[in-house]
Amino acid sequence: MSLPPPSSDTAALVTGASSGIGAEFARELSRRGHQVVLVARSGDKLAELAAELGAGAHVLTADVGHPAARAALPDRVAELGLSASMLVNNAGFSTLGPVAKSDPAAELNLVEVDIAAVVDLCSRFVPGMVERGRGAVLNVASTAAFQPLPGQAAYGAAKAFVLSYTQSLATELRGTGVSATALCPGPVKTGFGERAGFAEGDFDGALPKVMWVSAADVAKKAIDAMAAGKRVVIPGAVNRVGAGLAQLTPRALLLPALARVHPGLK
Repeated sequence: MSLPPPSSDTAALVTGASSGIGAEFARELSRRGHQVVLVARSGDKLAELAAELGAGAHVLTADVGHPAARAALPDRVAELGLSASMLVNNAGFSTLGPVAKSDPAAELNLVEVDIAAVVDLCSRFVPGMVERGRGAVLNVASTAAFQPLPGQAAYGAAKAFVLSYTQSLATELRGTGVSATALCPGPVKTGFGERAGFAEGDFDGALPKVMWVSAADVAKKAIDAMAAGKRVVIPGAVNRVGAGLAQLTPRALLLPALARVHPGLK
């Protein structure tokens, strides 16, 4: 398995491309010669990134939390004279705190962005890839996918969904020339935590420095994994060990320990 080759009429569509890991996906794919379609709500940030990347970068401002915006994307890509040879479902966010104090609108928006958008866009773009006999999907999950996460209950469950969905999709796509990979990063220095409501220093001690991986390194490892046709990639040796231990530890022991250290429950 390998990535589809760069061409003048294909591109990688990257959601949540305006910053953080999404922007690094776009940079890495562009370095490898691919055109990129940058999708996010922030048109100004996308325009800045497109200017950096050059003529092969195309901006589509859209909020993938809205079904109508997602439904319009295939036609908008076609209007650029392109088809999506790769789909990177990177857009996502987390809420913070106990369910008993949650905002229903924010929780449902998380479900739309972190779950529904993944399913919707795969359903819209994967059939064309299969028809052409070549393509690759990257769905961004998290190491939070490997255990429930008190304090971020909806986020942990959403990422578990993305991991399971992608593994099933990868199996369905065997023999089609299309691959599907789930990326499960641990902690990464981006604006993600601030949007969720974490304060600086919230995870000091709970998440040792050795667990942190740069956004650029995460993007490179993820795209290498796509090229190799891997189903799951977890950047960082410590994070891989942690994900394995989380699956093996009895929930009666693991969940109270997680709840004790989680900033959202303090």
